[in-house]
Amino acid sequence: MDKIETRTSRPALLRSGLALALMLAPFAAAQAYVGPGAGLSLLGALWGVVAAIGAALLFVVLWPIRRMRRRKKAEAAARNEQAARPVAGDEADNGPTHS
Repeated sequence: MDKIETRTSRPALLRSGLALALMLAPFAAAQAYVGPGAGLSLLGALWGVVAAIGAALLFVVLWPIRRMRRRKKAEAAARNEQAARPVAGDEADNGPTHS
């Protein structure tokens, strides 16, 4: 069987890269002025996006730790509650009762 070559040959890649460079060449010299208002607005928006992503990651990382702390606190409260309850046979040992 004939083997079909799936790779693109180097001259074809070179030609397509050269064609792309020639198409984008007129746009390489484009220059624009960004005033202080637009620049600060852009920086503020980027800062907001970065802060939102950071807060989301922080909450995702801290969520299991919060659950673990709450579970330990609930278990400790349950143990303390069990230790504070009198045992059923201990009422006779508490001293005299008034009947």
